[in-house]
Amino acid sequence: MTEKTDETGETDPQTAIDSVAGNRDDRVYEHNAGDEQEGIPFVGAGPGNPRLLTVAGRELLADADLVVHAGSLVNSELLEEYCADAETVSSIGKDLEELIPLMRDAYEDGDTVVRLHSGDPAIYGAALEQMDALEHEGVPTYIVPGVTSAFAASATMRTQLTLNEVANHVAFTRPQGKTLDADEDHISEFVGMGDVTTCIYLGTHAVSETMDRLLEDGHDPETPVAAIYHASWPDEDVIEGTIATIGEKLEDAGYRASAMVVIGDAVGGEDYERSFLYGDWANRGSDSGDSSQEADD
Repeated sequence: MTEKTDETGETDPQTAIDSVAGNRDDRVYEHNAGDEQEGIPFVGAGPGNPRLLTVAGRELLADADLVVHAGSLVNSELLEEYCADAETVSSIGKDLEELIPLMRDAYEDGDTVVRLHSGDPAIYGAALEQMDALEHEGVPTYIVPGVTSAFAASATMRTQLTLNEVANHVAFTRPQGKTLDADEDHISEFVGMGDVTTCIYLGTHAVSETMDRLLEDGHDPETPVAAIYHASWPDEDVIEGTIATIGEKLEDAGYRASAMVVIGDAVGGEDYERSFLYGDWANRGSDSGDSSQEADD
């Protein structure tokens, strides 16, 4: 296949995305998450608080010569504390045609390069397109997981996203807008299932519109909703309400970005049933001598 190039003669990153084969990479069977590997790691910085960076992520940043990070989405305190000896470059405003040669050239020059994403790269991180483009250029890559903002929000709210007899499922989603068509927005479906905790990413600016659509679809206006602004950051703010009230409350607070919106009865952490794990089931398990058996909460 003839490679597509831009005006500089560089390989077009889209070519790498288009040419990814369906065969599973052998490295899937050679490494576990958290292993030290060859190449450029795509590290999840966590939700904001530097202490929520993983040990693996901290070690990789400590050894880095170049850290390409997600701009203001990564707490500057984390960069100051763990990247003091590295050159740091924000990826904000840079496209693939600029980012890929930047990381590739540094790596080929012998520098230790880290790509630092906010939260976890697996959740709305756009990491794979960068990884595929780098791999196409002969630069190996791998992922180092991070704590996603939904988990930080759950910790702040002192509850679980799943609760026995309240929420059996969790949905990570985003609302319709510039990058998601109306028919791809399934928030109403998730809420309608009743036992789903719905976590909305990248939708702070559209909370009022989203709640209005839920009301139009006939959902209970008293369904609990919480918006956690900058979960785990020093300026974290928790706004609690319902489908009927959260939009106005969030607008009054003036937040148009960076809030995790959580919908469902698990928000309040109430009316749940004792799990099987520490009840009669556990006693039966010990009587049978099968200590390896597990139960769902």
